[in-house]
Order: sequence, then C-alpha cells, then structure tokens
Amino acid sequence: MGYFRPEIEAIAGYKPGEQPQGGKFIKLNTNENPYPASPKVADAIRARLDQGLEKYPDPIGTAFRIRAAEVLGVEPDWILCGNGSDDILTILTRGFVGDGEWLRLPTPSYILYKTLADIQGADSEEIQFNDDWTLPESFGTASNHLKLAFLPNPNSPSGTVVPKDQLRAIANSLPCPLLIDEAYADFADDNCIDLVRENEKIMVSRTLSKSYALAGLRFGFVVAQPHMIEQLMKVKDSYNCDALSLAGAIAAIDDQKWVAENKAKVVATRARMTGRLRSLGFTVPDSQANFIWATRPGVKLKPIYEFLKANHVLIRYMQYPGITEGIRISVGTDGQSDVCLDLIEQYLQQNP
Repeated sequence: MGYFRPEIEAIAGYKPGEQPQGGKFIKLNTNENPYPASPKVADAIRARLDQGLEKYPDPIGTAFRIRAAEVLGVEPDWILCGNGSDDILTILTRGFVGDGEWLRLPTPSYILYKTLADIQGADSEEIQFNDDWTLPESFGTASNHLKLAFLPNPNSPSGTVVPKDQLRAIANSLPCPLLIDEAYADFADDNCIDLVRENEKIMVSRTLSKSYALAGLRFGFVVAQPHMIEQLMKVKDSYNCDALSLAGAIAAIDDQKWVAENKAKVVATRARMTGRLRSLGFTVPDSQANFIWATRPGVKLKPIYEFLKANHVLIRYMQYPGITEGIRISVGTDGQSDVCLDLIEQYLQQNP
C-alpha cells in the first residue's frame, strides 16, 4: 500500500499469548493470577461507577500515587501511572530513544521490547543470557548510540533474577537509563525499589496484572527520581488511565494483606510444580516469578504443548534462535496445576 512507515511494514508485530474465545480451558500460558482479585477492587469500581463517568479522570492518578508511595516507601512524585506496564515501556521508549539510536535488551526475554524499538525506528541490541541464565558483563558495556536499556527482573521465560550488586554495576557503567522491569517482583524474595534512590539512571516498572490479579484492568506504573518523572509526564497520553482502573488500582494496592496471602499460595504451588517436573526429568531453574521454565534434552516439547492444548490446557511453547526449546507454565491453582502435570506425565508414559 505504501501508506505506513517502512519500520511498521517491516516488523511482524507483538503476538500475545492465546486467549481462547470459546470452550473451557485451563489457562497457564500468559502468567495471569489464578485467584480472584481483592474484593475491595470490585467495591471501589462500583462506587466509582455510582459517581458517573461523564468527566475525565485525574490525569496523573494523584490518589494512587499517594497510596502506592506509602506502600513502596517513596514520595508520590516518584511515580508515573500507566495503562498497564506496556504503556510505561512505550512511554520510556518514546521518551529516551530516537530514530536510529539504540535500545539494549537481554534475550530471551519479553519480546515486546524489540517491537517497541522497531516501531520507534530505533536499533535494538540484544545481549544473550548465558546458558545458566546469568547475564553477561557485556550488558553493561557503554556505547555512544545507547539511549535506554530494558532488563526484566525476574526474567521471562526463565523466572530467574540478576543479583542487585550486578544491577548496580550495570547502571554505573551504562551511559543511559536502565529500566528494571519488575512485572513479577511481588513473587520474588527481593526487589529493586531501593536502587532507584541510589542512581538517577535506575527506574523500576510494576504492573497490577500479575500479583494483584488485575490483568483485565490494565494498570501499571514506574518508579523513578522526580526529575525523570517530570520529563516522562510530557510523553504520556493526556488521560492514559481511566477512572475505573484508577479506582480499582487504589483499592488493590491498599489491600497488602491480600497480596501477601496470594503470594504465599502461588509460591507454594510453584515449589510443588518445580519438584514434580524435575522428577519427570525436566530441567527447571529456580523461579522467582509466577511461572516456571522447563526444558528436557532428548524430548521434543512442542508435541507436549499440542497434547495439552488438545486436552484444553494452555501453556506456552517457546523456541528462540540458538536457545534450547522450552515450555513456560504459569502457576495455577493446585487443581489446575495438577491437571497440567498429570497430562504431561501421561504424555511421557505414552511416548517414552
């Protein structure tokens, strides 16, 4: 057609995980939370509906920023709200990376990072994880063209983390901001919010889709030093968070008791899943997220994915260039996880 920018026509585009529209599936493919959100969320949304939707929402989410700041131990002006953390990633890419400049990311990791660079007309520099999912020192190498680095921690698909001391060293050596994507950090033993105070180049993004069970609401935020937030405010859409999502987000982050209880359930099921998969001969790195990554040398994994799908269980089959194929399985309820693992064991028994 010739109407679109060459960068748009050249890219394949980001492909989200399967969202079946018909039939009953056990969905363990997109790292959603298997449990309902805090009841306070629905109450807050109903109360906001009663107020009416004829007026625009607060453009900067003041009430959320105040409550989130209390939970995280920062000040409200250290927080920028977004329509999911994907919106935050888009704002950062638009704000820091120009046409022909570089965005650095690890691989395998969240594939949207590269898509955002392509849309921006930027070059994406991919640094491959080591075989044991440690991050090479080259990730912190300085470059004149480098304007932003994305680093998911915990990483997807592996669920592994980069130690904080290494993150400090990376940020100190990079000539550009480092965004630590903490979409799954509430399921981990630690997080990097405190690093934001130490270095103005370090930013941390969060989402309410995972640990708060609000993937359908679309709300995320970034924590950065105030002078960074001030500039990012210029890049975001005028009203990027609607009134209902703001109401739900405030109620969700206010219910930290629910978050703690949910984490305990997910972590316990994660440990059971990891142990059972290892007993079936899979290699599974220790995960700090709400999913696990499993490989099994000598066994083709795509047929396992297809067998599960035929039995109405969805997981994620992934194969990256130069990387062993693997399956990523979200942590479900104990019942959902057992159905999935029983089917995997059944397949292996039928296909020794």
